[in-house]
Amino acid sequence: MSSWVIAMMLGVSVFLGSIAVVALMWAIKKGQFDDKEKFLNSALFDDVDELNDAARLEKKREELKKKKENYRPE
Repeated sequence: MSSWVIAMMLGVSVFLGSIAVVALMWAIKKGQFDDKEKFLNSALFDDVDELNDAARLEKKREELKKKKENYRPE
Protein backbone atom coordinates (compact mmCIF):
# COMPACT_ATOMS: atom_id res chain seq x y z
CA MET A 1 0.00 0.00 0.00
CA SER A 2 1.19 3.45 -0.69
CA SER A 3 1.60 6.00 2.05
CA TRP A 4 -1.29 8.22 0.88
CA VAL A 5 -3.77 5.35 1.36
CA ILE A 6 -2.52 4.79 4.90
CA ALA A 7 -2.71 8.52 5.62
CA MET A 8 -6.24 8.71 4.22
CA MET A 9 -7.37 5.70 6.28
CA LEU A 10 -5.78 7.20 9.39
CA GLY A 11 -7.48 10.53 8.78
CA VAL A 12 -10.89 8.95 8.25
CA SER A 13 -10.44 6.84 11.39
CA VAL A 14 -9.55 9.87 13.49
CA PHE A 15 -12.50 11.80 12.05
CA LEU A 16 -15.00 9.01 12.76
CA GLY A 17 -13.55 8.46 16.22
CA SER A 18 -13.92 12.13 17.05
CA ILE A 19 -17.55 12.06 15.90
CA ALA A 20 -18.17 9.08 18.20
CA VAL A 21 -16.57 10.87 21.16
CA VAL A 22 -18.63 14.01 20.52
CA ALA A 23 -21.82 11.93 20.29
CA LEU A 24 -20.97 10.15 23.55
CA MET A 25 -20.29 13.44 25.35
CA TRP A 26 -23.55 14.90 24.02
CA ALA A 27 -25.49 11.86 25.24
CA ILE A 28 -23.91 12.08 28.69
CA LYS A 29 -24.61 15.82 28.91
CA LYS A 30 -28.27 15.35 27.89
CA GLY A 31 -28.78 12.58 30.47
CA GLN A 32 -29.33 9.68 28.10
CA PHE A 33 -27.61 7.28 30.50
CA ASP A 34 -29.31 8.47 33.70
CA ASP A 35 -31.70 5.97 35.20
CA LYS A 36 -32.93 7.64 38.33
CA GLU A 37 -35.78 5.20 38.92
CA LYS A 38 -33.68 2.04 38.69
CA PHE A 39 -32.69 1.94 42.33
CA LEU A 40 -36.07 3.18 43.54
CA ASN A 41 -37.89 0.47 41.63
CA SER A 42 -35.57 -2.24 42.90
CA ALA A 43 -36.31 -1.16 46.47
CA LEU A 44 -40.06 -0.87 45.95
CA PHE A 45 -40.66 -4.00 43.89
CA ASP A 46 -38.76 -6.98 45.23
CA ASP A 47 -40.78 -9.75 43.63
CA VAL A 48 -41.24 -10.58 39.94
CA ASP A 49 -45.02 -10.53 40.33
CA GLU A 50 -44.88 -7.03 41.79
CA LEU A 51 -42.75 -5.87 38.86
CA ASN A 52 -45.23 -7.39 36.42
CA ASP A 53 -48.10 -5.66 38.22
CA ALA A 54 -46.26 -2.34 38.05
CA ALA A 55 -45.64 -2.84 34.32
CA ARG A 56 -49.33 -3.62 33.76
CA LEU A 57 -50.36 -0.51 35.70
CA GLU A 58 -48.00 1.65 33.64
CA LYS A 59 -49.35 0.17 30.42
CA LYS A 60 -52.91 0.82 31.59
CA ARG A 61 -52.03 4.44 32.42
CA GLU A 62 -50.60 4.92 28.94
CA GLU A 63 -53.72 3.44 27.34
CA LEU A 64 -55.98 5.71 29.39
CA LYS A 65 -53.86 8.69 28.45
CA LYS A 66 -54.18 7.80 24.75
CA LYS A 67 -57.94 7.41 25.10
CA LYS A 68 -58.14 10.78 26.80
CA GLU A 69 -56.11 12.42 24.01
CA ASN A 70 -58.31 10.87 21.31
CA TYR A 71 -61.61 11.69 23.05
CA ARG A 72 -63.84 14.06 21.09
CA PRO A 73 -67.22 14.98 22.55
CA GLU A 74 -70.13 14.74 20.18
